[in-house]
Amino acid sequence: MARLDVNRSGELDVFVRVIELGGFSAAARAFGMTPSAVSKLVARLEQRLGTRLVNRSTRQLQLTAEGCAFYERGVRILADLDEAERCASVHDTPRGRVRVSANVPFGHHFLLPLVPAFLARHPQVSLEISLNDEVIDLLEQRTDVAVRAGPLKDSRLVARQLGRTRLVVVASPAYLAERGHPTHPDQLERHNLLTTQHVRARPGWPMRLGDEERLVVPQGNTQASDGEALHRLAVAGLGMTRLAAFQAQADIDAGRLVPVLEAWNPGDIEDIHAVYVGQGGHLPLRVRAFLDFLAEHVHIPT
Repeated sequence: MARLDVNRSGELDVFVRVIELGGFSAAARAFGMTPSAVSKLVARLEQRLGTRLVNRSTRQLQLTAEGCAFYERGVRILADLDEAERCASVHDTPRGRVRVSANVPFGHHFLLPLVPAFLARHPQVSLEISLNDEVIDLLEQRTDVAVRAGPLKDSRLVARQLGRTRLVVVASPAYLAERGHPTHPDQLERHNLLTTQHVRARPGWPMRLGDEERLVVPQGNTQASDGEALHRLAVAGLGMTRLAAFQAQADIDAGRLVPVLEAWNPGDIEDIHAVYVGQGGHLPLRVRAFLDFLAEHVHIPT
């Protein structure tokens, strides 16, 4: 019966905010408390649970495995409480900040153009957007939604498919006029092939014509941090690169880029997902509103 004296939802709210804001001081400011009071509250929570939730250092807090599980469940519980209050209240307007991470091509071609319309529909929501082609840890980076292309590996996350895109090798007409238009993958050894520098990039460009297959390992004089940089370099005539079709299509239509070795294109398709922590019924209203808006407005041509 002693547990009735413990404000467990209040403790949980403080703990989740500590993780989301990255420290005791930031959470203390959010709740109008002192950092020492927040630290003691988390310590009491750990003592009551009989396990360490965070490893403390002078620079940052790091969730333990138990802390990570507790945080994920805690977010869902608090979202359920918010939903229960929303259902019992006439004030059902999404509000608060949504932290979004997206790969750079998707960000430039889809996400950023949609921001004004989303904020006009939901004026009490604010967005914090980070564009980066690296895969981030949503919990560690305190991110609500991430947009990812390709296979998903993090089993902790829930995914909502936004679309699919095929991949295409392209070069500018000026580059092809100078270096020649290849008709066989083996000829790519004589070309400047542009690729990204991050470690999760695919090891090569698969090619297939009938039963004949090749895997071209790109070799060139320039690597870039993201797919949109490669896109611009290709338009500028520096070399060939492999892009999502939605990146290249407008330039292909305008004659600024030309598909290369399309007869050898194996038809690879990349799925594009919005990923987040927690099941759909356990999401804050602000996050659900953002996900629904993306699903409604993102149309990715293949």
